[in-house]
Amino acid sequence: MKLWSGRFSKETDNEADIFNSSIGLDKRLVFYDIKGSVAHVAMLEKQNIIDSQEAQMIISSLKQLEGELERGETEIGDGYEDIHMAIEEILTERIGEPAKRMHTARSRNDQVALDMRMYALDASIDIIESLEGLVKILGRKALGHLDTVMPGYTHMQKAQPVTLAHHFCAYIEMFLRDISRFEDCKRRMDYMPLGSGALAASTFDIDREFVAKQLGFSGLTKNSMDSVADRDYLIELCFCVSLAMMHLSRFCEEIVLWSTEEFGFVSVSDAFSTGSSMMPQKKNPDMAELIRGKAGRSYGELMALLTMMKGLPMTYNKDMQEDKQAVFSTVDNVLACVSIFGKMIATADFKPDTMRKSAYESFVCATDLAEHLTKNGMPFRDAHYVVGKLVKKCIDEDRLLFSLTIDELQRESEYFGEDAASLVDPERSLDAKSAIGSPNKELVESYLKNILA
Repeated sequence: MKLWSGRFSKETDNEADIFNSSIGLDKRLVFYDIKGSVAHVAMLEKQNIIDSQEAQMIISSLKQLEGELERGETEIGDGYEDIHMAIEEILTERIGEPAKRMHTARSRNDQVALDMRMYALDASIDIIESLEGLVKILGRKALGHLDTVMPGYTHMQKAQPVTLAHHFCAYIEMFLRDISRFEDCKRRMDYMPLGSGALAASTFDIDREFVAKQLGFSGLTKNSMDSVADRDYLIELCFCVSLAMMHLSRFCEEIVLWSTEEFGFVSVSDAFSTGSSMMPQKKNPDMAELIRGKAGRSYGELMALLTMMKGLPMTYNKDMQEDKQAVFSTVDNVLACVSIFGKMIATADFKPDTMRKSAYESFVCATDLAEHLTKNGMPFRDAHYVVGKLVKKCIDEDRLLFSLTIDELQRESEYFGEDAASLVDPERSLDAKSAIGSPNKELVESYLKNILA
């Protein structure tokens, strides 16, 4: 018999029962639901809303069920409507009448809001710890490549010299921002909704502060209607995941490019590569490609939540049951991707000689020449034009800037000093940078040591 069947005169259609059920998904909320129920019943006892003996029977039975589930001695079947009803029905079978008092002064609406907030808080902590671990992996890898000169790119064209360490630091900055966003998101979801009832609280003299303290929340939600209708914290969590996945995807795109023969900047470990069923020579960076693809899933799940919520009137609507699939999938996805990505990067073999050659056999120091002219008195726009002409000359003659003699440079402009030819050196270019955030080796090393401290 359904726990809400008193108002109904006909049984629910079997197909409708299956369609309506969320038990297959929300089983993973079982420990949060039990924890919330223990705190709720303890409050009901404290407020003399239910008898102490009955309250202790309920709490004891809940903790016994929790232990059985942890040890794998009991499983929640698929025959229940949701995890809340499953637990209540199991307890009713075990201890009878007292279990029927467990739901006093609460609704499944505020109950699931509580469960999902507790889940989201733990998920945020897991993601933060995962990203912090990734930052350490990137930092340690970068420290080994402080001298690995490579071309930096804009528009996928060689632009200016950087180091692989500096390149890694760019992604470290992205992931640090991600960590900060998850921490902010976590603060906004850390409010306890239980006690809001279905939408308008309860006539019982409940103590919400007591429950919040028992469950470790930092505060209470302030409006009973918003408490059960709010899914902002889940949408924000999925948004933060989408940004982190975008950052992973961008790095993976570069790993895919760099592992090609055309670049040859990195060789991904065999442990994180796959081959071809037809072409014997192939070694594919499939883990990087999969992470790149899974970023799209995160975006889709975020859009599913936004679309689900955009037209809902206050307060709870059954549409909101769909939040679980998107949120659970999003969290599982990002945790798996961060873990695999970290291992892939830690074991990847980057190629300093190839990167250095690519930087030196290019025009990446053209800007340094233009700045040299400007330092000697030429307006930068004119300097830009002069060096542009020199680059064109080199392209036409199949040469590189460092092959130009001082006489050739000075024939183009008297502002070129005697040391101009030596400026076309990527390592000298890096040493000449002093601004905070630049690819100067000492600045990058200091940044990394601070990150790893």
